[in-house]
Amino acid sequence: MSTSYDHVIVGGGMTADAAAKAIHETTPDATILIISADVDAPYTRPALSKKLWIDPDYTESDNDLGTVAESGADLRLRTLVESIDRDARTVTTSDGDTVGYGRLLLATGGSPTALDLPDDDRVLYFRTAADYRRLRELAGSGRHVAVVGGSYIGTEIAAALAQNDTRVTLVFPDDVLGASLLPAPIASVLDRTFEEARVELARGRRVESGTADDSGLHLVLDDGSALDADAVVVGLGISPDDGLASDAGLDVDDGIVVDETLRTSDPLVFAAGDVASYPDAILGRRRVEHVDNAKWQGAAVGRIMAGSDEVYDHTPYYYSKVFDISYEAVGTLDTSLETVLDDKGEGRAVAYYLGDEGVEGVLLWNVEGARDAAREVVRDCTPGDVELAGRI
Repeated sequence: MSTSYDHVIVGGGMTADAAAKAIHETTPDATILIISADVDAPYTRPALSKKLWIDPDYTESDNDLGTVAESGADLRLRTLVESIDRDARTVTTSDGDTVGYGRLLLATGGSPTALDLPDDDRVLYFRTAADYRRLRELAGSGRHVAVVGGSYIGTEIAAALAQNDTRVTLVFPDDVLGASLLPAPIASVLDRTFEEARVELARGRRVESGTADDSGLHLVLDDGSALDADAVVVGLGISPDDGLASDAGLDVDDGIVVDETLRTSDPLVFAAGDVASYPDAILGRRRVEHVDNAKWQGAAVGRIMAGSDEVYDHTPYYYSKVFDISYEAVGTLDTSLETVLDDKGEGRAVAYYLGDEGVEGVLLWNVEGARDAAREVVRDCTPGDVELAGRI
């Protein structure tokens, strides 16, 4: 064993950043190591599909989280952790190093969903700052980019590209953009907004396969039609990177299973962020892939690793921004649930998603300052509460 640290963090995202800073704030003398497969120090991930494209005064340097300077952590980039020895309290890295830990945090995030597409640098499974930089190279000057996926990341990237001199085709399986997430009147607004921005909408379609040559990328859609583009961006969500935990004998189930203190089945090993399946105080066990959870859960697990006796009781929200539309949500957005739409006028609305146990999700469409109220509705409303209009 070449080195040993009080705290070792596996993963270099926003969760790792928040945890390292919280550890340092709680116990300034503790030693911290962050081991990251990324090529960049931790950065603000949401800006990769939003702010960096639409704010000319915001740069990649502004997007750096300043992790090392503010936490005192050592940072190893371009490094994978290949195994955990829980008896010896060590991790072994891809460069053959063995590192000891007092407490270990797994903030390994997830891997993007892949398609049957060629291994080509014009095909991006958009996830990292390096992906952002490469897409910048491929976009603009009227070039054509096909974006696959009509949910959060797909719509954000499509909107960002359309605002940066790029022809965009958005491929998604719904008949109306956002129809699986948003009540029909709101989905129609989203769909129309993209049309008006001259985004070509390949509605009701999925990508079956693709090829590449010197002229570009050639996609085959599920109806047999062809779509040619200069580049392809895939935004179809992620699968949790819980293999390292599973190989170490920790409990996994669509993520690394943790308790309310974010401990795994080993009390010296913690998990947080996209990869953690945790018991939400309001919504029950879930795994959340959004920045609010990464920041709050990361900070909480850092304090807990440093000795706090707190529990993680924050119910996160998530948000998106495309063109002049902003929306936030708490809980589950799924139009297979019964929905109640409260139109506030002037392009503003609140939607409630009803399940067997009551309100399972709240959508705040161009409505600001209502996250806590949305949490209260999800927490307090029972199946018998039918008068939802006006609650928020």
